[in-house]
Amino acid sequence: MLSLFVCEDDPAQRRAIVKIIRNIVLMEELDMRLVLDAGDPYELLDAVRASENTGVYFLDIDLNSDMNGMRLAQQIRLSDPRGFIIFITAHSELSFMTFQYRVEAMDFVLKDNPAEARVKIRECLFRAMERYTLQTNKTHKVYTMEAGGRKISVDYDDIFFFETSAHIHKIILHARDRQIEFSGTMKELAGTLDDNFVRCHRSFLVNKTNIKEADVKNRIIYFPNGETCLMSTRMMKGF
Repeated sequence: MLSLFVCEDDPAQRRAIVKIIRNIVLMEELDMRLVLDAGDPYELLDAVRASENTGVYFLDIDLNSDMNGMRLAQQIRLSDPRGFIIFITAHSELSFMTFQYRVEAMDFVLKDNPAEARVKIRECLFRAMERYTLQTNKTHKVYTMEAGGRKISVDYDDIFFFETSAHIHKIILHARDRQIEFSGTMKELAGTLDDNFVRCHRSFLVNKTNIKEADVKNRIIYFPNGETCLMSTRMMKGF
């Protein structure tokens, strides 16, 4: 999942940008989430440093602060070198400053024309999603599923376990920061994953690299986020 951030000091303009982004993500069913929109670059920077996800950043250049959008982008690069930076500004002539600040910007979006800005923001979101998917597939193993009419990819490292859903022919993926229900069976699923995923119960398939503790006596497996799953007597020996 990509995290979205907006930094714009004008509240009205910030609301307009956020509305466009929310509508595009919702209508196009993009695997993205708006984490923060702020007028203060320092507030946004704190949120970026606390985030574990790759981000897409929509930044105004003139933020009426001692840190402008270019300097903010520099600081973001230190925390998120793979992030996607888009400047939203009324000053197209400032594009040359990206070279001065050595910031690799994906694009510039001009505020003056709302209709054109909407088109550009949509293009940027799609391009970021495509590049992120390519980057992730090259650097990490991912599990890709279809849920709610969209394809979602989750890093193996972020998956804790899979659980049989109460809904027939459905499985629930329990990841580090979310749960996703999708169509499938445990038997089919087990054949698509690597050796780090082990069947410990008829209803559970766990990523053994993310196990925090295994209570053999009570047959319970614990994960770092506090979630648990069961371990059957029959499968315990092999597990």
